[in-house]
Amino acid sequence: MTEKTTSGKNTSGRGQRELRVRVKTAKGRKLSSTLWLERQLNDPYVIRAKKEGYRGRAAYKILELDDKYGFLVPGARVVDLGCAPGGWCQVAVKRVNALGDNPKKPVGTVLGIDLQEIEGIAGAQIHQLDFLSDEADALVKGWLGGKADVVMSDMAAAASGHKGTDHLRIIALIEAALAFAFDVLEEGGTFVAKVLAGGAENEMQAQLKKSFKKVANVKPPSSRADSSEKFVVAQGFRGKSTLSGSFLPVEDDQD
Repeated sequence: MTEKTTSGKNTSGRGQRELRVRVKTAKGRKLSSTLWLERQLNDPYVIRAKKEGYRGRAAYKILELDDKYGFLVPGARVVDLGCAPGGWCQVAVKRVNALGDNPKKPVGTVLGIDLQEIEGIAGAQIHQLDFLSDEADALVKGWLGGKADVVMSDMAAAASGHKGTDHLRIIALIEAALAFAFDVLEEGGTFVAKVLAGGAENEMQAQLKKSFKKVANVKPPSSRADSSEKFVVAQGFRGKSTLSGSFLPVEDDQD
């Protein structure tokens, strides 16, 4: 603890440090759950998200990606796949001017899709929908009034506890997200998704480079250092093409 004089001035020479929250184990709570809770309570991005009104720390990942690549522009039509709890939608609403806060810039559209029902977000259309359903593409285009300029995904499949099964589920989910993006993206559009380097990454990169003019793989600063996640930002969609191969996304950090 930092020492202070009676005047309240710091005399330790080490600077003021915020106190770390310690979580005691509780009956019925696993050690892993206790450690996760302690990490959450001490995570600077979690603390910042609460102060700034975002629904989760993941909001800063899309903020940082957009700061670097600039795909959330005023007037853009954005689809957020697996949008719960809504942090990415919150960021997109502000950046595409969905609420028309800046009357001098075009007004964008933000469409959030998730299997579960989530609380509404001002400036965003939130729909409870399985994007894998046959009618999903047509419904999305109808809600947008055309094709999307950006399709983004921070999804992960629900864990079953069986590593092999979970792995296959994750692969299928992100392949489907990319196939969906191919069908609803406007030419010149952007696809952003969480991915994982793996045995099929070369196939994924080849497919993306064939379909987009520019492909970048990046780990934003807000991504936890001990996480294997990274994000692909594919810009300049060349037009619909056939999805081939497969690629591996990361396991979700559940944050």
